[in-house]
Amino acid sequence: MNKLTRRTWIQAAGASAGLTALTSADNLLAAGKGKSDSLPTQLYRSLSDSQKEKLCLPVDHPKRQYISNWWYIHPEHRIPASFTREQQEVIRTIFNSMHSAEYRDAVNNQVLIDQYGEEKNAPSAGFFGTPEDENFEFIFTGHHVTRRCNARFDKGHGFGGAPIFYGHYPHPVKNGRENFTETKEHPGNPYWYQGRIFNKFVQALDGRQRAMGLVSVEPRGEEPNAVIQIATGKRGLRTSELSADQKKLLLETMRGMMAMFREDDVKATVETIRKKGVINQLQVSWYGGQYDIGSDQVWDTWQIEGPDMVWYFRGVPHIHCYFHLKA
Repeated sequence: MNKLTRRTWIQAAGASAGLTALTSADNLLAAGKGKSDSLPTQLYRSLSDSQKEKLCLPVDHPKRQYISNWWYIHPEHRIPASFTREQQEVIRTIFNSMHSAEYRDAVNNQVLIDQYGEEKNAPSAGFFGTPEDENFEFIFTGHHVTRRCNARFDKGHGFGGAPIFYGHYPHPVKNGRENFTETKEHPGNPYWYQGRIFNKFVQALDGRQRAMGLVSVEPRGEEPNAVIQIATGKRGLRTSELSADQKKLLLETMRGMMAMFREDDVKATVETIRKKGVINQLQVSWYGGQYDIGSDQVWDTWQIEGPDMVWYFRGVPHIHCYFHLKA
């Protein structure tokens, strides 16, 4: 069984590795080609014909809308074995650039832990389309991680109308046995900050609204073909029941929960929500019973959903989170 070592791609992630990656990114195109291109485009142009054949898909490939908690865009072609060392460092720099400085180290640590120290769990990356396509996309996938960005730009433009995923369980092995159930404080989970922010929104509602938002049906399942589907039935608290100030608070709540991502992506996403009137068409629900760890009414599982958006945060037995906003 191959173990991850300090020489494996994500193992070196962190501030010092970021500096190395920037140097290698410069070296990657030392000949001067494409210096005005974004870093993802430079990475694409550095690929050999053989790499492109293995790692690049058409811009409209069905996998572009696929999402799962543990999947690989190219299962047979993982990052350590499919990219040169310099290319791997560029990928790390791109991945880091998609996250805010405050959360970058925690996200890198999550990706490392969720490989369980084994190279067979190493992430996979690739592209949809080419630099000539307006919707040219870079994608990074693995256990508890799917990230996307428009590969034509170094600044964020939102998530391109395709779903992303983040999740974690910090301590998967206990006493020699797998134990994937978190306690109510979700210790060591970098994404529980979103749960705390969401619960502040719930507490700001009046009693009638809180009663409407608490639902007894099961939350959505996690099957890849269903987890981001729009629910046809009405459940939970509809935003049409909210005052203008409460709608503003919900939008600010969503903005705060996106703090792990780079500011440009956050701005673009919030602007899409605002321009399309998404905030007026949502249903917000949270779940008690087995989905309320500790029965403390600090809600561990919740959904924000509407015709153009699904944000599903499942905190039981540990955090899995799916976000999809149509472009």
